[in-house]
Amino acid sequence: MKQPASSTIPPYVLPLIVISQFAGTSVWFAGNAILPALQLQYHLPDSLLGNITTAVQSGFIIGTLVFALLSIADRFSPVKVFMWCALMAALFNILVIPVSDNMYLLLTLRLLTGFFLAGVYPVGMKIAADWYAKGLGKALGFLVGALVAGKALPHLIKSTIAISNWSEVMILTSCFAAAGGIVVGLFLKDGPNRSKASGLKRMNILALFHNKPFKAASFGYFGHMWELYTFWAFVPLMITWYNHLHATTIPVSFFSFVIIGIGCISCVIGGAVSNKIGSAKVAWASLMISGMCCLLSPLFFYASPVVFITGLLVWGCFVIADSPQFSALVSQTAAPETKGTALTLVTSIGFAITIVSIETLNLIWDNWTSATIDKYWLLPLLAAGPIFGLTKMKTLLKKN
Repeated sequence: MKQPASSTIPPYVLPLIVISQFAGTSVWFAGNAILPALQLQYHLPDSLLGNITTAVQSGFIIGTLVFALLSIADRFSPVKVFMWCALMAALFNILVIPVSDNMYLLLTLRLLTGFFLAGVYPVGMKIAADWYAKGLGKALGFLVGALVAGKALPHLIKSTIAISNWSEVMILTSCFAAAGGIVVGLFLKDGPNRSKASGLKRMNILALFHNKPFKAASFGYFGHMWELYTFWAFVPLMITWYNHLHATTIPVSFFSFVIIGIGCISCVIGGAVSNKIGSAKVAWASLMISGMCCLLSPLFFYASPVVFITGLLVWGCFVIADSPQFSALVSQTAAPETKGTALTLVTSIGFAITIVSIETLNLIWDNWTSATIDKYWLLPLLAAGPIFGLTKMKTLLKKN
């Protein structure tokens, strides 16, 4: 179906998707935000930071694989898929409260939350792509910006309440997620560019990567994902480590929210710039700058608190600004009838990469015993992702 002029798209469509994406993804890092309180109350191990993040990522990967193999976002109404998955994610998020003293049940519930987030994040992008064939980079800039804000929200909530009231974080984020799903389900229709598919065979999925532009966009995204979630997961730990080294009292929860949440602004700005210079150039520049932050990050720990926080803020800006542009490139280079499955599949692979990255750094960090080299010198390991992505997306730059 032909894309309608932007003036004919109802003005409420993008704000509705953005607000619902923000609300739906607020449960993503809720477990991370309350973890210090649970560790204090139930004497849970320090290594649980990496494990609880990995549980959500693993659930998300399983969910996205199931959604991709069954072509859920292409066969069924994306807005209905979004609604039901947001409701289920909210349910499993709030069920953490009665089992919070059991580490294994806690991780299981975080995994199930991640599973249903597979119907929120990539399906939200699919809904946006179905409405905005033109200017998709700008639309996804707002959408991923909402995702970032949603993931940062639990840290903000946690910073405003007493540590013993951690259950409020789970209650509020679950309410947000459920409300976001209901709003989409009741007030939004599927976009005019939706191409319904009857399902994809295994060979069709593999054939997606025979398309060189699609492969370049996907590989750039994979490099970006090696860095992104490990950085987000370790932001509270980096601030805590800095406080330990310098005997400072930087508020961990509040500045974790700011450093992660600032990416919301950079996504929106990057989306606007992409309309002028193209998504590939925005993605390339953002990936290059965030890679440089990876390499320079150990030096942040030698600086004053202002310089340290500023360095992390710059990193927080550019570590995510390329994400909506990579998603736009993936969507634009995939065949219309495979768009939803392509976005879901690439997202799934990207999140699988985050598990390897998070667990690798977490394992090395926890077992690092060197008396001469501090732990923060491990952070440049994250630069491997940006370097890989930059080398793989050269063909996209030539086409822009």
